[in-house]
Amino acid sequence: MELSAEQRVELLKALKARFEKNMNRHQGLEWAEVQAKLDANLEKLWSLYEMERTGGEPDVVGHDEATGEFIFYDCSAESPKGRRNVCYDREGLEARKEHKPENNAVDMAVAMGIELLTEKQNRELQKLGEFDTKTSSWLKTPADIRKLGGAVFADRRYDTVFVYHNSAPSYYSSRGFRGSLRA
Repeated sequence: MELSAEQRVELLKALKARFEKNMNRHQGLEWAEVQAKLDANLEKLWSLYEMERTGGEPDVVGHDEATGEFIFYDCSAESPKGRRNVCYDREGLEARKEHKPENNAVDMAVAMGIELLTEKQNRELQKLGEFDTKTSSWLKTPADIRKLGGAVFADRRYDTVFVYHNSAPSYYSSRGFRGSLRA
């Protein structure tokens, strides 16, 4: 859970370049403030490294005035490649009798120190661009739906964001998950 000096430099360079290229995602925010926050919290920097390493292309999408935290979402055009082909959660994974995938979205997110996007967060992200036009992403599923064996995911087709359901044990090569991080 610790990055080398070289990894930190490379990550911050990539994050800064993405930040400057996509100012529409975080109008009114300054990179220097974001970097100062990250420099003071190496654990959050490690989580961003994991988001980047798995193809999420994390970027700042907001700032919480009350807490002072910057909000990062995975902003890759499609569901992150390094997080696809997974069931929703451990219970779903264990329910599979055969052809089990290697992992599940909930456990991967916890291991990375991030949260799955909620439906509301996914809709906020979709206002910043067109995401998941060829893939889909598991979303944080409400407990009442999960209790009944289901899980929710979203994608964008026909210039519309769709939220669907599936059984939690299901998995597809084109479905992964997007995460959020507050730093």
